[in-house]
Amino acid sequence: MTSVGIIGASGYTGAELLRLCASHPRFEAKLATGDSQAGARVSDLYPSLAGAYGDTVFERYDPAVVDGLDLVFLGLPHGESQAIVPDLTGRVGCVVDLAADFRLSDPALYPEWYGEAHTQPALLTAFAYGLPELFRDSLRGASLVAAPGCYVTAAALALAPLLRAGVVEPTGIVVDAASGVSGAGRAPKATTTFCTVDEDFTAYGLLGHRHTPEIEQTLTNVAGQSVQVLFTPHLAPMNRGILATCYARPTAPTTTADLLVLLREAWAGEPFVVVTDGPPSTKATLGSNSVHVTAVADPRTGWVVALAALDNLVKGASGQAVQCANLMTGQPEPTGLPVAGVFP
Repeated sequence: MTSVGIIGASGYTGAELLRLCASHPRFEAKLATGDSQAGARVSDLYPSLAGAYGDTVFERYDPAVVDGLDLVFLGLPHGESQAIVPDLTGRVGCVVDLAADFRLSDPALYPEWYGEAHTQPALLTAFAYGLPELFRDSLRGASLVAAPGCYVTAAALALAPLLRAGVVEPTGIVVDAASGVSGAGRAPKATTTFCTVDEDFTAYGLLGHRHTPEIEQTLTNVAGQSVQVLFTPHLAPMNRGILATCYARPTAPTTTADLLVLLREAWAGEPFVVVTDGPPSTKATLGSNSVHVTAVADPRTGWVVALAALDNLVKGASGQAVQCANLMTGQPEPTGLPVAGVFP
């Protein structure tokens, strides 16, 4: 068995990691930390986990508590992983960070997009980028992985095959994406209370959302040339889900049929990518590690529209982290991960 620690287990991504580890045949959660909930039972905060974790309590983080663990997941707010990762190096076998602390390769982007300098810039190149469908080879046997978040995953998996094949222009790309409220985390905020989000749909982070450079970095690495996107996120009145609608200009005349052939060829054999004929649905991916993608060509306006739907807490966060961890530890990649969604 692989002994697992989850640092920041009291948040939504941490709870989802606990849920996925409970059904994983090789991962055993030995440690769950949550400083704000230290001493509280996991089952009291998340009754859904009572059957798997019984009287397990959240512990307070201290470097010594991870000694001897094979694998550690970090489910912390942005900025906190930078302080912890140096402590983990040499203490544990593998680390998967779910935050954005080590996703960007250029340290100069952190003050520009996150408002503060990176405290461990020398470690940025030590982390592999954890999007298996695009960068699988770098994940096998890696000891440090930065797993991308939900917006980046959806946009990248919708657009990457089109950019890699050169059928759309690398600039002038528009990404409109809507997220469920769990993407904002468990901590209460005035913008995510029931009365605020119910029966509402709103855009935020206009022109300067911090995931913009990560989307551009990921797609640039795939396309082999500089990619520029205009990214606008939206908050939707639902618990889970991401729907990304991406607009790009074709480099030559194309058809919907051609685009679907391209997507099916690109994602053939991928266990967690489903190419759909019709528009993908967030609810179709609920609870699964699958992403549903499609693309259409509009001869009237000349635009190509690529879409992706996924569960922001599974494929958009914790499921993707487990997928990476499987590759890191030599497990079959799909191990312990659901491919089918929950309905109704």
